[in-house]
Amino acid sequence: MAHPKAPAPGSELGVHFHECFGCGDNLEGGLHLRSTVGEQETVQSEFVVTAAHQGAPGLAHGGLLACAFDEALGSAVGNMMRRPAVTGRLETDFKRPVPVGSTLYITAKLDGMAGRKIYASADGRLNAPDGPLAVRARALFVIVDFEHFTTHGDADALKTLSAARQKVERSWDINP
Repeated sequence: MAHPKAPAPGSELGVHFHECFGCGDNLEGGLHLRSTVGEQETVQSEFVVTAAHQGAPGLAHGGLLACAFDEALGSAVGNMMRRPAVTGRLETDFKRPVPVGSTLYITAKLDGMAGRKIYASADGRLNAPDGPLAVRARALFVIVDFEHFTTHGDADALKTLSAARQKVERSWDINP
């Protein structure tokens, strides 16, 4: 299912936008999610839960956990399918608490595609890739044209991002 030009297993996936709350490195309280391509068309992401991410005292906020999964799943879709897509639906099941100071290891995979719809799922495990299951998510992404971002996004930020991307080759295939 992955695009022929998808990154190879072991490839580290960079930040797609430095101001992104999920993966960006310019926001102090952001998630700073880091991702690597795994085996069998998966993406492995890590999220270190800090005090800035808590909801109840000492526990990660559920909305921030959902954000981490949205980022990990979006990274899998964008990098493995090499098509611009947006989240259409995200369903998150919280299986156990995620304490501040823990690391959530998220494995995201592509499940299928129908027309413009891409289905993906992910598991999040505590403190080790094979640790106890803490969160599970399923998502639907919808393939969009770049006009989606130019119509609804920040034009100045898109220009800055576009200039930065010209320095780093990233080929999106709209109609492979």
